[in-house]
Amino acid sequence: MTNNKVWFITGCSTGFGRELAEQVIGAGYKVTVTARNLSSISALAAGREEQVLTLELDVTKPEQIEHSVAAAVQKFGRVDVLVNNAGIGYFSSVEESVPEEARKMFEINFWGLMNMTNAVLPHMRSQKSGHIINISSIGGLASFPSLGYYHATKYAVEGVSESLAKEVAAFNIHVTLIEPSGFRTDWAGRSSAKTMPTIPEYQQLIGPMLAGSGSGNEPGDPRKAAEAIIKVVETEQPPLRLLLGNGAYHVAVGKFTTLLQSIEEWKDVTVNADFPG
Repeated sequence: MTNNKVWFITGCSTGFGRELAEQVIGAGYKVTVTARNLSSISALAAGREEQVLTLELDVTKPEQIEHSVAAAVQKFGRVDVLVNNAGIGYFSSVEESVPEEARKMFEINFWGLMNMTNAVLPHMRSQKSGHIINISSIGGLASFPSLGYYHATKYAVEGVSESLAKEVAAFNIHVTLIEPSGFRTDWAGRSSAKTMPTIPEYQQLIGPMLAGSGSGNEPGDPRKAAEAIIKVVETEQPPLRLLLGNGAYHVAVGKFTTLLQSIEEWKDVTVNADFPG
């Protein structure tokens, strides 16, 4: 493995971001590691100050984004890999969701990701190379009860990433969506708000799902996920999407198999919606 690429990773205090930061550092890459609380990541740079830059970064604050990207470029001269990992969740029925919680999640999961991307893109275009890793979810491809607005943020990330990949290919910039299923990152318990349902029908459907979220028994191994992300970055032709986890594989195959069946079932109605000829 070569280790001459310079990384920039958001959301490194815990979970995927922390595991990935540790492995990237261990592999000898230069990296900017960020989190909203600087003290939570300061140990990552101890004794490695020439290799690791730690910065306080809240991705909902454009001035902090601008400062952190400038600091990374000043220290390392370039950014080769941007990992948009910072994100939160929100559990609720769609009908009973609190608008402020949903908007907060969009500000972090979507607009924070996009503002980071747009801050780094000029540097990648100038150097005519780069790789943007957007941490999405199997929830960016398939939806489940209790996570409607979370899914909406991830579907938005999926859509814009597809367009972006086509727009920046001419600059030798790659875009990859990482789509994990359940991993032991304590995401559901640590960084996800919950609004318990009060409508009886939703209580029966969604109440048990909220009570059981963040169990700590998820099958996904964050260490293996980090290894997979590094492998993708070092691949000459990286994929647009990388599913992670057995659950993600089966959910995606089931979703698109059912979708294709429905498309074919309604094909005649679909194609006859055009003008004749």
